[in-house]
Amino acid sequence: MTATAQSGSRVTLHYTLAFRDGEIVESTRDGAPAQVVIGAGDLFEPLEKRLLGLASGEHRQFEIDAIESLALSGSEAVQHFARTDFPPELELKPGQLIAFATPNEDELPGLVVAVSEHEVTVDFSHPLSGRDLIFDVEILAVEAPA
Repeated sequence: MTATAQSGSRVTLHYTLAFRDGEIVESTRDGAPAQVVIGAGDLFEPLEKRLLGLASGEHRQFEIDAIESLALSGSEAVQHFARTDFPPELELKPGQLIAFATPNEDELPGLVVAVSEHEVTVDFSHPLSGRDLIFDVEILAVEAPA
């Protein structure tokens, strides 16, 4: 019997993620396929849910509406910082994108949304959050959970 994707399954797949207007955001089709473990957070939850029950050889296209894609942003996406947390010579203005260092030394982009004399408000929402998305997937292999 063919294994189907379930929590803990390792799934090898090709996918294309696009906006509803057809603009491609990301695709594996011109390179190596992706491997994800369902439930490990390799993909965001609405995409993982759509893989459940799929088997090797299946090809599907799913729509993820803007409301559901809001899951890409955590509840703490908007942060408030003291103006003194930034170098005094840095001219801050709404709409400015700033790279922030994370504790594990990665970079995280943040969009300045408001600046006052004492506070800077930064939105760390994922760039796909709140967008209508099309997820086109071809399942190449499914390994049952260990």
